[in-house]
Amino acid sequence: MDEQRIDKWLWAARFFKTRTLAQEAVEAGQVRMGGDRIKPSRAVRPADVLQIRAGEQDWEVVVKGLSAQRGPAVFARTLYDETPQGLRRRLEAQALRRQNQDPSLGIKGRPTKQDRRSLDRFKRGGMP
Repeated sequence: MDEQRIDKWLWAARFFKTRTLAQEAVEAGQVRMGGDRIKPSRAVRPADVLQIRAGEQDWEVVVKGLSAQRGPAVFARTLYDETPQGLRRRLEAQALRRQNQDPSLGIKGRPTKQDRRSLDRFKRGGMP
């Protein structure tokens, strides 16, 4: 096998959980080859350079191998090499996200009765 559809390769390399998600990401422009948008049916070959936006992470990888089936993560990692500048940018962005966490991540749904009472106390100026 010397080439493979990009959506199938992204799924096999475990960048996306399903081929449908991989296909939608390619169609949305989150996967680029050489800086250009591509279609899900585009063939990928070893030595191709891909820029992938998966979730909050940006990857820049060089394709090393192809696989027709999805295997364990250890095997999937052998299908690509991350470029040094891509790795550096990804780690810097990860450190920045860790420093600047969104304060709303701890809020889940509506406030509880206890939360509502503490909000009421705060609005009244801290008096019980």
